Amino acid sequence: MSYAVKEMFLTLQGEGVHAGRRAVFLRFAGCNLWTGREQDRADAVCRFCDTDFVGTDGDGGGKFADAEALADAAEGFWGPGPDLRYIVLTGGEPMLQIDDALVDALHGRGFTIAIESNGTLPAHPGIDWVCISPKAGSEVVQREGHELKLVWPQPGGGHSRAEVEAMERWAFDHLLVQPLDDADAARNVEAAIAFVMERPRWRLTLQSHKYLGLR
Repeated sequence: MSYAVKEMFLTLQGEGVHAGRRAVFLRFAGCNLWTGREQDRADAVCRFCDTDFVGTDGDGGGKFADAEALADAAEGFWGPGPDLRYIVLTGGEPMLQIDDALVDALHGRGFTIAIESNGTLPAHPGIDWVCISPKAGSEVVQREGHELKLVWPQPGGGHSRAEVEAMERWAFDHLLVQPLDDADAARNVEAAIAFVMERPRWRLTLQSHKYLGLR
């Protein structure tokens, strides 16, 4: 299988439980909840994405002929030394492309593999850290993992109280709320704080890479 990658780079994980951790970010092209074209955003299931995942023209991006070639490229971004190698597979929606061959190739190079997914497709069982970010209006089938990251509030009314309560019954180790980053960012931070104050099982997470000027 070949792989379409928008971009790949070395950075620090900016959000969630592993915030601050050195990581290779591998962003796959394509998503099943939005085409990525602005003219389609208003009719998409997910209308608030802040990431360009269209095409393969980003830094470190391209079309990779097989899993070994893609894993070699990821290893090159990590640099010397096999210790504590960590890679985040994201998108778009990474589960459109992740397969046995890629998981095996990355593990073979010593990477711990994390995924950031919308949860509408089952996560590969070989993924070491599963982070699911539900989008209102979609059907989440991956209801277990390590980290549930809810962007709050979401456009169009977002998730209802009953839906949030249902998420709390899913099998995740960590429940996180992340303020939506849009024109009302300050108000959204207040709403996310209020969310956590009302529901103590959840914790607030911020996109620290944006504050730090990282990708």
